[in-house]
Amino acid sequence: MSIYKTENIEDLLENIYLPLRKQTNLSLKKKKVIVIAGPTGVGKTEISLSIAKILDGEIISADSMQVYKDMDIGTAKVSQEDRKKVLHHLIDIKNIQESFNVADYFRYAHAACRQIILKNKVPIVVGGSGFYIHAFLYGPPLGPPSNKNIRDQLEEKLRDLGPEILYERLQMLDPEYAKTITEKDKHKIVRALEIMTITQKKVSEIPKPKVKESDLYNYRLWFLHYPKEEIYKMVNARCDEMIENGFIQEVEKLQKQGLENNSSCSNAIGYRQCLKYLNSSRTEEDMISFIHEFKKASRKFVKRQFTWFKKEPHFRWLNLEEIGKEKAKEYILQDYEQSM
Repeated sequence: MSIYKTENIEDLLENIYLPLRKQTNLSLKKKKVIVIAGPTGVGKTEISLSIAKILDGEIISADSMQVYKDMDIGTAKVSQEDRKKVLHHLIDIKNIQESFNVADYFRYAHAACRQIILKNKVPIVVGGSGFYIHAFLYGPPLGPPSNKNIRDQLEEKLRDLGPEILYERLQMLDPEYAKTITEKDKHKIVRALEIMTITQKKVSEIPKPKVKESDLYNYRLWFLHYPKEEIYKMVNARCDEMIENGFIQEVEKLQKQGLENNSSCSNAIGYRQCLKYLNSSRTEEDMISFIHEFKKASRKFVKRQFTWFKKEPHFRWLNLEEIGKEKAKEYILQDYEQSM
């Protein structure tokens, strides 16, 4: 059975874990997987590429939007030249007309991880999406596969009524789960209502996956960062650089391909703000507002990344302002070589 087609998460874990255990003797010694996380623009790509070359590794992207083709500038994808030097997985695997969620990520990422290990290479998971990385380590939230008809109906209501109304409905149906998100989490609101429509159960009643971090691999977990104020400056400069490199033209092209029909893509940071600009009169004031909102949303995302990973107990934090990128790379390499 192909693990790409498996929809039941418990079956999926069996299809990933047991065959790998038999083929690689994991019962005696678990294979090491490096995970490099960190906020936007901190230098994860540069460091991970260097480590991959030294260890003969391959990189698995942990970015929720890099899976989509043509979303290049706004997601800061690694260049084609670097992808030729180090093989990358989970980049450019979907068109924007297709859906992709955290359960899909779990399937694809673990399939890639297994393939890399069976080639006797080192898997290196790199990205800033805390939700995706958490799912990779512990398994995705348990729930039914998406139902296109129900999803389409809910997304139509989202467009017609707005997220506030749907969030109020969620608060009435499942107040416990509603406390964990906000009315701005459009995708999570729609998914929660979809799950409850399909299962007739509250999302808060659905059990968490049984898989534990220690069940699969020997994960070496790192969070790279600078002080927040320094990262905010980097993010502002990065937004300016993206616009200068043609970000608006990229979004305009994607808009013609149906970007606004994919709620995940159209609400991604930068893309949401740029779509608003493209649908405006495009005056100088509109441009100034777009740039301001783009940078503001990017800084807020950095803040959320810090908050998320502070709750992840097993990540070791490296302050790049204090130790520098070369020293950080040494720490990660030494830990990989010396850990059991």
